Amino acid sequence: MRDLILGYYALVKGGLEVDGNLISDINEAEIKAQCKIIREKGIRSIVVNGVFSPIDTVEKQEERAAEIIQAEIPGCDVVCSKEVANLGFLERENAAILNASILAFAKKTIRSFQEPIKKLGLHCPVFITQNDGTILSGEMAARLPIRTFSSGPTNSMRGAAFLVQNQLDEAMMVVDIGGTTTDVGLLLANGFPRQQAAYSELAGVRMNFSCPDIKSIGLGGGSIIRKGEDMTVGPDSVGYKLTKEAIVFGGDVLTTTDCTVLADPSVKIGDPKLVNGALNDDELVKAKAIIKQKLEKVIDTMKTSPEDLPVLLVGGGAIIAPDELKGASKVMKPRWSEVANAIGAAIARVSSVVDTVKSTESKTTQKLLEDISQEAIERTIAAGALPSSIKIVEIETLPLQYIANKSRFIVRAAGDFDFSRTDMASIPEGSELEPEVEMSQYEKSTRTSTKNTKVKEEVDILTYKPTVKDRVWYVNETDLDWITTGCYILGTGGGGSPYSHMVRLRGMLRTGAIVRVINPYDLKDDAQIGTGGGMGSPTVGIEKLQGDEMLEAQHELYKICERKATHMIALEIGGGNGLQGMILGSLLGLEIPDADWMGRAYPTKWQTTPVVFNERPTIWSPIAMCDGNGNVVLMPKATSDTQVERILRAGLSQMGSHTGCAEAPVTGAETKRWAVEHTISQAWRIGRAVARARRFNRVDSVAETIIDECGGPDAAKVLWKGKIVGVERTLRMGHIYGECIIEGADVADAGDSNKLQSATEQPKYKGLIKIPFKNENIAAIRIPETGESGEAGQERQEDVLGIVPDLISVIDAQNGEAIGTPEYRYGLLVIVLGIAASDRWTGSERGIAIGGPEGFGIHHLKYQSLGRFVKPKSVIDEFDT
Repeated sequence: MRDLILGYYALVKGGLEVDGNLISDINEAEIKAQCKIIREKGIRSIVVNGVFSPIDTVEKQEERAAEIIQAEIPGCDVVCSKEVANLGFLERENAAILNASILAFAKKTIRSFQEPIKKLGLHCPVFITQNDGTILSGEMAARLPIRTFSSGPTNSMRGAAFLVQNQLDEAMMVVDIGGTTTDVGLLLANGFPRQQAAYSELAGVRMNFSCPDIKSIGLGGGSIIRKGEDMTVGPDSVGYKLTKEAIVFGGDVLTTTDCTVLADPSVKIGDPKLVNGALNDDELVKAKAIIKQKLEKVIDTMKTSPEDLPVLLVGGGAIIAPDELKGASKVMKPRWSEVANAIGAAIARVSSVVDTVKSTESKTTQKLLEDISQEAIERTIAAGALPSSIKIVEIETLPLQYIANKSRFIVRAAGDFDFSRTDMASIPEGSELEPEVEMSQYEKSTRTSTKNTKVKEEVDILTYKPTVKDRVWYVNETDLDWITTGCYILGTGGGGSPYSHMVRLRGMLRTGAIVRVINPYDLKDDAQIGTGGGMGSPTVGIEKLQGDEMLEAQHELYKICERKATHMIALEIGGGNGLQGMILGSLLGLEIPDADWMGRAYPTKWQTTPVVFNERPTIWSPIAMCDGNGNVVLMPKATSDTQVERILRAGLSQMGSHTGCAEAPVTGAETKRWAVEHTISQAWRIGRAVARARRFNRVDSVAETIIDECGGPDAAKVLWKGKIVGVERTLRMGHIYGECIIEGADVADAGDSNKLQSATEQPKYKGLIKIPFKNENIAAIRIPETGESGEAGQERQEDVLGIVPDLISVIDAQNGEAIGTPEYRYGLLVIVLGIAASDRWTGSERGIAIGGPEGFGIHHLKYQSLGRFVKPKSVIDEFDT
């Protein structure tokens, strides 16, 4: 997709800090110079994406840059990323790029709806449904088509729920078969489609839209059948030309519709006589078997457990589906199913969202929420909602770590469409069709493309072996994917998402970078083990992506430290920092020990195992900190590691709240005594467990699979399963403190009334638990049914299910991915995992004091291990050749 879309890119000055201050202003001459290059390349669609642009209401850098571009390249389309998506630099950029790539086609498509209405003399607006099931004006849809890319499946899911509203007492798989594709999604018993997690993906491209969890395959009523020994069905299709090109309509292209009519002449489509002889009996059986197999495979992929589910067939192409499917308890084709999509669109609502960062210094949080809610309501009215029907359906407040008096606010409003509105013209006056955009253009490029569009083959998870030679593990993309998943789970809610760091390291691997991981026990005693990692707010990190600050910090460190690193280790395996050792090691050409200084994530630098061992008064000095914009803090010495932390935190707030740090090396002998060993291997094994659960549709048992990789039921356990019903956050001393309340439920069966426990059977997870957190999760504590002793500071020891230094991780019950504390949301179905901490923490009273409840300011609860620690098994030891 990158090869198809990307024509050119450039990095120019600009961007904001999280507090609204400038990183730097835009440079008009610099932008004009880039425009000259773009103009020479003949590119007509341009994306402008600025750091923290969604909160830029003063400088308006993206808008100013767009004006310069449009003046320099008249007639071009410029997409400002802030109009497309909210906070999350990579995801917003991805969405904006995809939006720009389909603008010309979108304008043609929207106009094809608007023109007939104009010719018929109708004076009504045209609306298009968005990915989340709400509607968007035709004019806005032409500007922001990416918001509508998955609206078809959403409409079908909502329409299907409407058609079977009296029968919907259990979850159903909705299979929407159109002319070209089949879209499959899970319709929950509450009538809503199952949603993707915090992020959505389109062809592997990650975006931050709310979308139903849909899988699509190239199979529809117009799919082309190619006869022969290796018969194929799709993925190409005659599409909207079915009534011209299909044999049953007098054409000469064999399609799945022809196959259906040939198999069942009672199907009233076209002229059944025309398909006689198009396929012999064996070919007909083979074609039907391929269609059946394709549908069964995609349905199986969407299931989260092996049990059969009812399958609901909708869409105009549903006639090609058989009456029985493997994995389906029953196959239903309700009346009007062919127009389920239209029904779903007809009942759509209007919504808008405001996602912004505001100062709480001069206004209270409550007052700010009132103002932002009013703004959301006004946006919803402007989008076409009936004022009296509008409600605030989502409110979220996220204090920002290490930033005084700043919080991120997310408010969503929704309402019914106001059919009395007359101020929304169907077509802007004076607009004409875009003559240069013709459908044939797209058909030609699709059919004659010489690009290799074959999807990359997935590895066989059951037989895959990592590359380990002479006790060196050469990390590849598959390893990286699994390590990334494992890092976030080991982050116990903190450390920030490793996704952006994974994207960077993946790009490095694709351009020839080498990542070499070694067993820490193979280190020489006099080796010098350097440490590097990020410091700051994860909320800032989703916008202000890593640049050269980590590498710059390493170079700056050695101006005050004579001992140069011979190896590089991650400060913490948990979260985004878990990949920093590998990134820095690859950039500097150094090997990376399979270990770290925490075995998880902790909020402070003094909560590390070298400090626990206390063999030196100060471990983390000398130290260097850089912000990537030319500002450097060097600390040659300090009286204690606690003092290092305090001083760096003070500087952090003045450096954009996101920096890179480099810590002075320790020896190989010290590393072998202090480090939590084989944590990269542990992350790899956890990630592999999640990947296996997904591949073989065992997400319901993903927690148990992870437990097996962490040493079995003696070393880890499921502490709780349920739904998040409350989240509270506050900011103290730069750290996010809060509580997450989870109501017990069998998450595998949530929404399925047929699988609820009988009246005499007690559910395993009943009642409420809370997870207090300080950036990372601190404990999982049962809340008594009476409500007493549930307040902070009054919890009872007997109600503790797990507590630090043991790892308390919350994972998404629908996909097995970790959910960080900033991502806690009402309604998420989750599993709470407890994993026994390394004996580096639990082997001494000092370790428990630093890493346990006392280290988080909790003095009324004591550490009690949830299991017996089992040392992670080394990938190098297992796979060395």
